[in-house]
Amino acid sequence: MTESATTGSARGNRYTERLTTPWWWWIAGAVLAVVIGVEVQMAGYYQAWTWAVYPILVVLFGWGLWSMGRTQVVVDADGSLQAHKAMLPREVIARGTAIAPSAKSAAMGRQLDPAAYLMHRSWIKSMVLLVLEDPDDPTPYWLISTRHPDRILAALKMTDAAQD
Repeated sequence: MTESATTGSARGNRYTERLTTPWWWWIAGAVLAVVIGVEVQMAGYYQAWTWAVYPILVVLFGWGLWSMGRTQVVVDADGSLQAHKAMLPREVIARGTAIAPSAKSAAMGRQLDPAAYLMHRSWIKSMVLLVLEDPDDPTPYWLISTRHPDRILAALKMTDAAQD
């Protein structure tokens, strides 16, 4: 599994990124399925029914990894941002900045506002922070995991506030 990031699609999106899980997680999942399968076989004294555990575990681990890695970040043709199931119109975004991997722990830790919208995937190292200016929304900002924060800001037609 590799990252899937493009700058356009058939639907006219400005930016689409699928936050897939790392490829080596699939190998680790397969190894873990085999190890648990062997444990079940030993516990079942190697009876015939214990062989059915292997395909069941592979399907369960595969489904889990696939579902974890199907989250998408999309900037559509209108400039609206969709992060997983949440939608943010471009009109309410005041400014944005890229959060470097070295600053991620601070942004997610002691500096995190409890009212902020957070879409975090632990295997993605960088993030983008989008500050909102909507008086009707109590959410001060969005913090979104992405491999390419600069591309999201470009798709939103914004400059990085940290660079100004």
